[in-house]
Amino acid sequence: MSNNATALDNQKLTQEITTQTRVSRKSQDYQQISLYKDINPLDWEDWRWQLKHRIRGKDDLAQVVKLTPDEEAGIKKASGRLSVAITPYWAALMDPEDPNCPIRRQAVPSASEFAVGPHEMVDPCAEDRDSPAPHMVHRYPDRVLLLATEACAMYCRHCTRRRLVGEHVEDKSAGRFDAAIEYIRSNRKIRDVLISGGDPFIMDDEEIESLLQKLRAISHVEFLRIGTRVPVTLPHRITENLVNMLKKYSPIWLSIHFNHPKEITKRCKIACDMLSESGIPLGSQTVLLKGINDRPYIMKRLMHELLQIRVRPYYIYQCDPVRGTQHFRTPVATGINIIEKLRGHTSGYAVPVYVIDGPGGGGKIPVGPNYVLSQAKGKYVLRNYKGKIYTYLE
Repeated sequence: MSNNATALDNQKLTQEITTQTRVSRKSQDYQQISLYKDINPLDWEDWRWQLKHRIRGKDDLAQVVKLTPDEEAGIKKASGRLSVAITPYWAALMDPEDPNCPIRRQAVPSASEFAVGPHEMVDPCAEDRDSPAPHMVHRYPDRVLLLATEACAMYCRHCTRRRLVGEHVEDKSAGRFDAAIEYIRSNRKIRDVLISGGDPFIMDDEEIESLLQKLRAISHVEFLRIGTRVPVTLPHRITENLVNMLKKYSPIWLSIHFNHPKEITKRCKIACDMLSESGIPLGSQTVLLKGINDRPYIMKRLMHELLQIRVRPYYIYQCDPVRGTQHFRTPVATGINIIEKLRGHTSGYAVPVYVIDGPGGGGKIPVGPNYVLSQAKGKYVLRNYKGKIYTYLE
């Protein structure tokens, strides 16, 4: 990279930090929002209150942001499963004037969601095809995905499981996971279970514990993971009771969905600190989204700030070709360029793996810059992050 390009990149980064700091200070004081001006701070900190008072329609949302015609059209059409659901906490982070605010675009529907691209699918990862039991996806030899719920604190507009996730009457019976648990118990090759959804942390502590107990009772299950966005969209849910319960089933790893530096607030940091200090390792999973995090300087800042709150960057996902998300998708070259601007230019811990989930059930396929220029018997010609050429002889 030339000195001029580096200077320009740093200048853009400085401008982004300045802008986001200004917006963050303005938007995080929820009592300045007419909808929440009389809310008791104790209620604001109650995760159940946050869930109960999620923004569900145009009238409430119009008291938080100045809606555009495109947003109004999106809200009008957003019904059924992936309807509008925005926690008050998240709403207070949105820029009320800027429809391109990265927080706002992830939560507020737009008319673009209802245009279906030529390669988009209902179930691009073929999870339904690879489901040997209810709530279960088994694709890789030694690990399975257990979909514990179809509800989330907030419905992200880029959701890859929009065919499942959303508001409807969900089965809450005590035995709803029995078939999935029995499948895991009967297959001794399974050593790793990822609990996801929806968001498992929307469930009550008792429901989560019941599921963890059943999984921990299976002798060949070594590794438990939980996929969640709650520390980002509803950090108040990370309570002392929840953390103490999770500690009983250690080791448990958490994969948290972060997309933009503006999501890393003081309140989010408190939630992540509680989890880290209880001995739970934290990793991040980021979806590459056009106009939100597709600039290298934004992604680098996100990765740096994640490390500061003890969250290890794990994956950057190419946005899946799920129906209604073409306006979020970038060229694959954009993701490769981001990795090019990270590898060697920052700490290795800050460099996640960029993956494409192979459409049709191919699983996660790593994609990145090509550092092997040629190879012959006993000889590799390599380039480094500066573009310099080196030869490695075996």
